[in-house]
Amino acid sequence: NTTRSIQRENKVPHIPTAQSASRRLTANTDMASASYHISNLLEKMTSSDKDFRFMATNDLMTELQKDSIKLDDDSERKVVRMILKLLEDKNGEVQNLAVKCLGPLVSKVKEYQVETIVDTLCTNMLSDKEQLRDISSIGLKTVIGELPPASSGSALAASVCKKITGRLTSAIAKQEDVSVQLEALDIMADMLCRCLLVNFHPSILSCLLPQLTSPRLAVRKRTIMALGHLVMSCGNLVFIDLIEHLLTELGRNDNMSTTRTYIQCTAAISRQAGHRIGEYLEKIIPLVVKFCNVDDDELREYCIQAFESFVRRCPKEVYPHVPTVISICLRYLTYDPNYNFDDEDEDDNAMDAEQNDEDYQGSDDEYSDDDDMSWKVRRAAAKCLDAVVSTRHEMLPEFYRSVSPALVCRFKEREENVKADVFHAYLSLLKQTRPAQSWLADPDAMEQGETPLTMLQSQVPMIVKALHKQLKEKSVKTRQCCFNMLTELVNVLPGALTQHIPVLIPGIIFSLNDKSSSSNLKIDALACLHVIMVTHPAHAFHAHVPALVPPVVACVGDPFYKITSEALLVTQQLVKVIRPLDNQSEGSDSFDPSPYISDLFTCTIRRLKAADIDQEVKERAISCMGQIICNLGDHLPAELPGTLLIFLERLKNEITRLTTVKALTLIAGSPLKIDLRPVLPDAVPILASFLRKNQRALKLCTLAALDILLRNYSSAVTPVMVDAVLAELPPLISESDMHVSQMALSFLSTLAVTHPSSLGQLSGGNILQQLIALVRSPLLQGGALAAMLDFYQALVTTDTPGLGYMDLLRMLTGPVYSQSAALPHKQAYCSIAKCVAALTRACPTEGPAVVGQFIQDVKNSRSTDSIRLLALLSLGEVGHHVDLSSQPELKTVILDAFSSSSEEVKSAASYALGSIAVGNLPEYLPFVLQEISSSKRQYLLLHSLKEIISSASVSGLKPYVESVWSLLLKHCECQEEGTRNVVAECLGKLTLIDPETLLPRLKGYLLSGDFLKTLEDPDLNVRRVALVTFNSAAHNKPSLIRELLDSVLPQLYNETKVRKELIREVEMGPFKHTVDDGLDLRKAAFECMYTLLDSCLDRLDIFTFLNHVEDGLKDHYDIKMLTFLMLARLSSLCPSAVLQRLDRLVEPLRATCTTKVKANSVKQEFEKQDELKRSAMRAVVALLTIPEAEKSPLMSEFQSQISSNQELAAIFDSIQRDSSSANMESMDTS
Repeated sequence: NTTRSIQRENKVPHIPTAQSASRRLTANTDMASASYHISNLLEKMTSSDKDFRFMATNDLMTELQKDSIKLDDDSERKVVRMILKLLEDKNGEVQNLAVKCLGPLVSKVKEYQVETIVDTLCTNMLSDKEQLRDISSIGLKTVIGELPPASSGSALAASVCKKITGRLTSAIAKQEDVSVQLEALDIMADMLCRCLLVNFHPSILSCLLPQLTSPRLAVRKRTIMALGHLVMSCGNLVFIDLIEHLLTELGRNDNMSTTRTYIQCTAAISRQAGHRIGEYLEKIIPLVVKFCNVDDDELREYCIQAFESFVRRCPKEVYPHVPTVISICLRYLTYDPNYNFDDEDEDDNAMDAEQNDEDYQGSDDEYSDDDDMSWKVRRAAAKCLDAVVSTRHEMLPEFYRSVSPALVCRFKEREENVKADVFHAYLSLLKQTRPAQSWLADPDAMEQGETPLTMLQSQVPMIVKALHKQLKEKSVKTRQCCFNMLTELVNVLPGALTQHIPVLIPGIIFSLNDKSSSSNLKIDALACLHVIMVTHPAHAFHAHVPALVPPVVACVGDPFYKITSEALLVTQQLVKVIRPLDNQSEGSDSFDPSPYISDLFTCTIRRLKAADIDQEVKERAISCMGQIICNLGDHLPAELPGTLLIFLERLKNEITRLTTVKALTLIAGSPLKIDLRPVLPDAVPILASFLRKNQRALKLCTLAALDILLRNYSSAVTPVMVDAVLAELPPLISESDMHVSQMALSFLSTLAVTHPSSLGQLSGGNILQQLIALVRSPLLQGGALAAMLDFYQALVTTDTPGLGYMDLLRMLTGPVYSQSAALPHKQAYCSIAKCVAALTRACPTEGPAVVGQFIQDVKNSRSTDSIRLLALLSLGEVGHHVDLSSQPELKTVILDAFSSSSEEVKSAASYALGSIAVGNLPEYLPFVLQEISSSKRQYLLLHSLKEIISSASVSGLKPYVESVWSLLLKHCECQEEGTRNVVAECLGKLTLIDPETLLPRLKGYLLSGDFLKTLEDPDLNVRRVALVTFNSAAHNKPSLIRELLDSVLPQLYNETKVRKELIREVEMGPFKHTVDDGLDLRKAAFECMYTLLDSCLDRLDIFTFLNHVEDGLKDHYDIKMLTFLMLARLSSLCPSAVLQRLDRLVEPLRATCTTKVKANSVKQEFEKQDELKRSAMRAVVALLTIPEAEKSPLMSEFQSQISSNQELAAIFDSIQRDSSSANMESMDTS
């Protein structure tokens, strides 16, 4: 210690001067002081005391890491020489530090010094001293790690690599010392991995290939790793050489040992660069199949591993061979020549053995169990099946026929590692079957015959039987696999285990009670139990409650918080099981919960009271206790008050308040009418204060809680409490958050029912102003609008002074009549009209006078357009629910409005007519039809008719269907496209009223009666509309088109091509302007392609699909934008396919990003080009999420191009930031 303290004293004077010098003095003195300081350190490095050497090296390291450090040539030379000398230091710690110094040193010294370093290190690597060799190879790796990537085009990297490569290849080629070879191969792999050696690939390949036959297996293994890195970035010629070499050697098959190595090498290449090996599979696979039949277990294992990598990495090319692969895997899944299963499957096994395994007759007696390698073959087979199942979604039905039973039979596998892989393969099968795809959940899906789900359903008994034996196994790993299996099975087929609960529950309890169970096993067992209880009916468990409660209660008391937390979830579910509240008849099967209540309550209250436990346990204890009180509160009269006080405490704590609000909502809504009166005086003001907190979830839950408290405990909620809440409401009612506004409005509606007297203070207050502002918002729609209408109806029926019918009507319509300013948005008029109608429905006596007034407003020539607009819309809304046929002049007034000069007024009139007709069809519908036949204003009248068809009741319309239909057909031929479109909408909506009769008729009008034929229609517009229809089907009812894709896709792809004959030149004054009539059609086709990615991915041949995406990348602006989006989707949906095509996709993206707009172009052109660049960059960022993408030479070149161009680099960075924050968001909301 004394030496260290002396040294520190010595050191003190220099550093402050170095730091302050850099501030004050010029660069020269700065450099001088630095070099003075460093020469001091160098001197200490020669000390005989290892502590001195260590400290000095450490200080040098600190100096080198500073950005400001500048060395003159002399110091550089000395430092480099010193560090290299210290690499041979007697003390290991000093050596280690010296190696670490190399990293920062390389980037601080001149090139020729780096070459000196590399030279020395390479020489030391060939030394016969083992320690020096090790430290030098670490040194080389450090230097390589510091080199700038090849894509930056640095000369330093190139010269250093050249030097290292030369020395390494000679070290690898001399087969004298294996450990030198191994180190050299390791460093070579490291450099290849960083794509540093692009220019030396041919020489490296010729150096590596001979090592595949090295007598030492370790050398072969490292060589394979190096080759794996080489194929990711090497040029095409090198790749072809390598594959040809492998194929030749495999064809020669000189000896078993090298053949194994070559198969391993092929698998490694496929794993690292599957997108390149695809085209050679036709030659490779037959060889691998042949070697599977050779009686050599290791070779078999490698062959099956090779299949696995082909299946995962070359999906398209391996397709024809998948059946072969499956049959080989199924054969070797049961390959266990040394073992006789003494159980009921014996006969089947014997049969199989005779059919498949002629090669292994008589091999039984030569084996001893120690050198039995057959388990490795079985493991490889299981993993390969896993790969097949995960990647070939379209073969699911086939998997359930052949693979599923075979895997289930092997749950009894005796080798634990293999068994885990068998389970994993089955899990993958279940995950593929999960109906996540929208088309599987589509209720109209009419996929006949056996679907994967029905096939799985029929195999459940077999699965449960196999699992039942495994659940009692000693092995923890096996039992964990079983629980994962059951959990996934129930997720795929909820309710499938109802018949099997009696068999499974004992198995689960066994793991919960078993002393040897690990924590993770208990957590899995509880999670599995929870999922089963959630997805199955309560009565299925009633027989098992006595057995379930003790182990679950014990787990709630477990010292490990994760177990407690899972157990509380189970307890919460158990409470629902022992007393379901969904009012089933208390009949013979009613279950008596009383014996279990005190146990469940006691274990939960212990966790609820504890203050010093994990956050998740706190939250789940609160939820669980909420459920206990909600479902069993009437059995706990003595415990209730104390427990509610704890809830009150938890409400006051910021960490637990949200969970407590949810629990209180649950209790307040319980049919048991739990007595919450003691806590309300304290709880309601706290809840009111939550409404001003800046946490949206808390606001929403609090509003829900207050609403239910008002409904069920109105007598205990005092006016003072209500006032506290009302004071917080105004800021919540605004267009900035419609959902919160909706909850606030429904609270007010409830208040109008329970505490009408409290509404008096609304009349001059902020809440009404906020309401009126919200009514005028263009965003008001859906749930929030419905809540608004409910509130107005509830409010007007309370007869509160100052808030009567006329008062509210004036508030709503006042601004329109005072003509101060027209409302900015048409939507506002519609919302006001709906509120007027809601008020009028609530006060029917006021109706006629107001309707009369509106009619006068429309007639009055002095009315502004806004007044007319509002009056017409209000008439429509009122007439929809109230029969207005008693108003004699209504029809003429509306028809007159059809000739208004304002488009808005016209469309309001046509809406009003349709809406009023719904209120009295017999009176108005014939009138509308009559007008359509005779009048000139078909377009507006047809819109009225559309309103009638969409809003009237089916039974009301039935009598008129025929006359409407024939009228519509007359207008199909109309000249104006707008009119034809309305007729089309009317026909479609009308067809839904009586599809049995009308749909065949509608199809009959298609030229051929066949929708698919319209895709080939000679008329462009017909084809375009056919594609739009197809897109709508793909989006909303994918089951309709899934089976047709084989015939439709070629036509669809055909429409994506640019047609020269549709491009024409138009002269506009002095300019020539090209018009492409085929653009809209192409756009429709690409839109269909985008939709199919979501709904029918498993039916597409991704490679054909990608060909057309590739064309789209070079097409018009609109289509580029669409295809960039598709690329981003494809990168996440099928990365391996995109990777195979990467080079062809990068080129057009690069072209888009580097296009310059002509300097004299209009502003829009520049904006369009910017949009395109951003969009293309989004696609690039998405492509780079594929792990191997940046290894592609073209892609890395493009990346360096982006980083060297300021504008592109800025776009790229901002998009990357957005995408990473978006990922965080999506995790946040899940």
